[in-house]
Amino acid sequence: MSSYQTIEVKTTQDIEFIDITAQVRDFVRASKCGSGILLVYTPHTTAAVTINENADPAVPCDIGEFFRHRVPRQDYFRHSEGNSPAHILSTLAGASEALIVENGEPLLGAWQAIFFCEFDGPRQRRVFLKIVPG
Repeated sequence: MSSYQTIEVKTTQDIEFIDITAQVRDFVRASKCGSGILLVYTPHTTAAVTINENADPAVPCDIGEFFRHRVPRQDYFRHSEGNSPAHILSTLAGASEALIVENGEPLLGAWQAIFFCEFDGPRQRRVFLKIVPG
């Protein structure tokens, strides 16, 4: 099985956190990689990938609201597309996460999930997955 895959993500809101953990797990299992490092990366400058709690759906909502209030649209931003806050939030959250793969599973904490973070939606997005066996 391939150690590379692209996940397509369709977002519906300007700021949104989409749990992609199940798709990532399916990819790792299908790869038949027993151990290694998994890179989860998005190539978009107004999006991000993060790991956080998924047990309470209020957590990603709270993070989104925090971001929305801390980096609001401002008249002093010079970027002509008007989406400077999305670029700033992408920089703060980061475009990738690296996870340990052990016994054919990505290692996550009991409450953790992998989220695609949209900061300039709605849009059609991509997430690249790559396993480096180890």
